[in-house]
Amino acid sequence: MARGNQNINDQLYRPRSRNAAENPRESAEQSRKRQIRSWIILVAVVLAVLLGFHFLRRYGKGKEIGMNQLPCYASQNVTPFRDGMVYYDGASIHHLSSTGTIRWSFPAGEGMKFCVGPAHLAVWGGTQLYLVDQDGKATYNESLEAQVQFARVGERYAAVVIGDDTDPKLIVKDMKGAQVDAEADAFSGLMMLDTGFYGEQGEYLWTLSLDIYGTAPNTILNTFQVGKMNTGEVSLGEALTYKVLYENAKLRVFTTRQVYTYDYKCVQDTNATMLVYGWKLIDADIPERGRAKMLLAPTSQTSSAQMITELRVLEGMDDKRYTLPTTCVGANIWHGNIYAVSADYVYRADVNSQRFFGYKIPAPEGASITAFYGITDDGRMLLASGETMYSMSLPER
Repeated sequence: MARGNQNINDQLYRPRSRNAAENPRESAEQSRKRQIRSWIILVAVVLAVLLGFHFLRRYGKGKEIGMNQLPCYASQNVTPFRDGMVYYDGASIHHLSSTGTIRWSFPAGEGMKFCVGPAHLAVWGGTQLYLVDQDGKATYNESLEAQVQFARVGERYAAVVIGDDTDPKLIVKDMKGAQVDAEADAFSGLMMLDTGFYGEQGEYLWTLSLDIYGTAPNTILNTFQVGKMNTGEVSLGEALTYKVLYENAKLRVFTTRQVYTYDYKCVQDTNATMLVYGWKLIDADIPERGRAKMLLAPTSQTSSAQMITELRVLEGMDDKRYTLPTTCVGANIWHGNIYAVSADYVYRADVNSQRFFGYKIPAPEGASITAFYGITDDGRMLLASGETMYSMSLPER
């Protein structure tokens, strides 16, 4: 019996011994393959760990976001301006960096209003008008012939509306204050609502005015080439017109019912009309080339105390809808991303995605965000908690 077992053992082990002796290259090849497989597995594990760390770093709840308290208050008309912000304290207009450092102060006086442009501000009160450059220096400082209603600033020119509410005069000045155009007859008996510059160098001007003496209210859109001639006029009807945007050589005119599209001479592109009843434009991302992305929220959710739960983006004739993870106090669209702010989180989503990622806002204990004032050119949000103002870096994209 023992001998039989020995024969069986010989049969089992001898072939393996013979093969190893007869074919040593095959054994070395198998060893090399095992080593390669081990390296492949190790590299895969390392890559998985690195990708997991990258995902957590970008989208994890622990993402670190910088936040600074600002030396201004929410009631001081805080407005993004270039890579910082400006505000008015009742006596002076101050320019801050996006982290809160005071860059300059302009002594405007009491009872003033202001608006910002690409590189200048217009400041007015009574008949007084200032044009102030990005360094806080007045390039124009004069008293005009009548009270200033409002002003708007473009790249090359400033538009100033003066006079009575229903007998306004439009004056266009360059940034040194030299008058380059004026128009009064076109607005006789009308109330001026708004104006703005468009074109590559801001050489064109649009105006919105309201006819309040007709049988029904009627909003009128006019377009001008600065210093030359009236280029067009169109009646927009009873629906309130509240915003005009310029993109791809077209004017996009937002009313409470529809978005209309016109060219330089106010000729309508009827194929580009879109229904927006129940929605209001709250922001737009307009690149130098390509289509603008226009962000809307339900009109009922955009009152003085915003409580936004839905968003909509129009891009050309594309129409996309988004549902926010929770109620938000404001939203913005910047560099192809949607940002929405709740009491304690900021949410980000690419416009081509339906998925929002949430990031905890590092506000001081007991503070919750109550308002959102926009994004500076260098990518910082302006937020308020009651009257206290903060700037916060955007979540990493």
